Amino acid sequence: MSATYDGFPAAVGVSRLRVYDWPTVDGRPGGGTPHLHLTCSEGYVVTAGRGAVQTLTTSGYRETPLEPGVVAWFTPGTIHRLVAENAEDTEAGLEITVVMQNSGLPEAGDAVLTLPQDRLTDPAVYAEAVRIPSDVPEAEQAEAARARRDLATRRFLELREATAAGDPEPLAAFQRAAAALVRPRLDGWEERWRDGAGAAAAATQRQLGALRERDGRHLAEARVAATGPAARGRFGMCGRLDVYPGI
Repeated sequence: MSATYDGFPAAVGVSRLRVYDWPTVDGRPGGGTPHLHLTCSEGYVVTAGRGAVQTLTTSGYRETPLEPGVVAWFTPGTIHRLVAENAEDTEAGLEITVVMQNSGLPEAGDAVLTLPQDRLTDPAVYAEAVRIPSDVPEAEQAEAARARRDLATRRFLELREATAAGDPEPLAAFQRAAAALVRPRLDGWEERWRDGAGAAAAATQRQLGALRERDGRHLAEARVAATGPAARGRFGMCGRLDVYPGI
């Protein structure tokens, strides 16, 4: 087995994001769709604009300011929502390079939107609620993305209000539903992890062992790779995405 892992460093995912400039249901000039990840930490490297990431955990609500140069991240289970200042200004919109743990898992379903509880009880019902059709004009895709964002935002605000009032059960019920919703996917997730982040960590372990034994043969396997976006402006959960193949 080769001591070298050929994928992007640490098997993380990378995308470029411009946060939606649609006004939100609670009066912000722009914002994304609240959701959480079950197994993936997420990081932001802010490259343009200003705004904040609003987060909700069992420890409470927090709003972290974002501006160019800020690096922010959070662990699985954190409900998060990006909001932008001056979102309508195309020269000042909030732009972020997003770094996701476990490349491939978010696309495989490791994200659950804060939809009403009745949309979280069945995988097929949930899938239909979050679907953005790919075979319709862009204006219709935008309408679908905005509708699901607003639906999730209303539930996020309810969860935030209940948590602030000292009632932990609504948030706990959402967490339980999210965990149950993704359970049928876990075998596939584990395979992706094994081929990605697991393989990357194992390669480092082999390299450390080889170096301890004065074996540097893996250095002869060095290689260089580069890629451009596979898609530009895709409707994501938090904004328009540029995504990269295999990252």
